[in-house]
Amino acid sequence: MKRDVPTEATREARPADAPPRTLASSVYERLRHDILTGALAPDSKLRIEFLGARYDTGTSPMREALNRLLADGLVRREEQRGFFVAPVSPGELVEFTKTRCWLEDVALRESIAHGGDDWEERVLIAVHRLQRVPRSLKPGTYESNPEWERRHVLFHQALLSACGSRPLVAFCDQLQQLTYRYRQLAAAKSYPRHDEQGEHEAVVKAALARDAATATRLLADHYRHTTEVILSQRGILGPDAKAPKKPRRRPEVQRATS
Repeated sequence: MKRDVPTEATREARPADAPPRTLASSVYERLRHDILTGALAPDSKLRIEFLGARYDTGTSPMREALNRLLADGLVRREEQRGFFVAPVSPGELVEFTKTRCWLEDVALRESIAHGGDDWEERVLIAVHRLQRVPRSLKPGTYESNPEWERRHVLFHQALLSACGSRPLVAFCDQLQQLTYRYRQLAAAKSYPRHDEQGEHEAVVKAALARDAATATRLLADHYRHTTEVILSQRGILGPDAKAPKKPRRRPEVQRATS
């Protein structure tokens, strides 16, 4: 059976002139996809022999892929016991959400301040393309739509694309991937409780009106609402799951002038 290409759901398509992926990179992407989508459950042991058979590869590429996933925070290693899928917890999700709100507040404000017509066009095209595909492959019940997931990533990347800081964008991308894992674990039970399309449209409207205060507030509310929906699903993250409290907004930091 032909496998889905893992990066279709979470990353932009590779350029036509990009060098071919190594075997270890290919295994890494497939393993990463299965962890992010929940095909490999949190805390499950990653036995090298089992993985080799599952992904049809040898020990060396598999260990390289696992070490990369260890650096990503998606795999943990225990002395004398080997590799395990990283656990999930309410506290970690709340921490990811809080940090993502902080970082993307800065990135979106900078994009609104410095983005030109090309940035506005990217945002409009991204939200339009996202609206043209269904959230689920089945009406009424949830079945992950890889094309929606891919376009969803591109939409959020477009919003921040004019911030002028590649490291900041990279951190935001990493947090998006880590929270994506939590969304997938709860998606089947939470669908269709969350009006993601309406929230996306409200953020875009404020951003293109150059209303940074409203746009960043709506974006943070969008992330917190998603987190609340995930935490409300009993049994997904454990009995101690509680919705995060809405933090007080930090005061604006006045820039020094020479």
